[in-house]
Amino acid sequence: MKPDVKGDAARAFAVLEAGGIAVLPMDVGYSLIGGSETALSQIFETKKRASSKLNAMLADRDLQQDLHILDQRGWEVVDAITEDYGLPLGAIAPAHMDHPILRKMETGALERSSKTGTVLMLLNAGAFHAEICRLSRQAVQPLFGSSANLSLAGTKFCIEDIESEVLAVADVVIDHGLRKYHLYGASSTLLDLQTLEVVRYGSCFELIADILARHFGVALPAPPPGHILDLVGHRL
Repeated sequence: MKPDVKGDAARAFAVLEAGGIAVLPMDVGYSLIGGSETALSQIFETKKRASSKLNAMLADRDLQQDLHILDQRGWEVVDAITEDYGLPLGAIAPAHMDHPILRKMETGALERSSKTGTVLMLLNAGAFHAEICRLSRQAVQPLFGSSANLSLAGTKFCIEDIESEVLAVADVVIDHGLRKYHLYGASSTLLDLQTLEVVRYGSCFELIADILARHFGVALPAPPPGHILDLVGHRL
């Protein structure tokens, strides 16, 4: 039986909207997501996550257009990566911090989810991501989190690989099997859309680098020797 994307997203969103925590299937790995300060604090504590680490926002293209502040090149880069080539992206850019969906966040949650007026958004991470983002946007309910694993333990692409303490904190777990980009062994590539600096090397990096080189004349530096993507590149 194929996954019930709409039904599972509605079930998960009801939990998140009520202040709970969910393990959700993204193409770039399973995510641990919350929609309240209490939930996000519990996620941080469970993952043993460093206080310097920030949450990522789940966002579709419509919400990103409302929130992010970009120049023409920035929007063209996002369109090329996520629309023209259909790839996932962790997009970092200044945001309209007075937007209703961000004003809805408690102070502590917002402090852990933004930095000097910028917000990181996970874009185009699959069918489930698209549906849960649509529900988030329509309900004006912010959804933030990070990968469903203990800090520094690596992205998980199967529910069976997620640590028991991470699963235990979730009020709902949506299992859609092995995730699409598991061969990379890494979550989304994070890109600063102002400077085009690579903040984190992740899934589809070599494809994103090719897009930027061919269409924008920008050469992204390769992953450092020994990086998981450097090793993956020798296998693909």
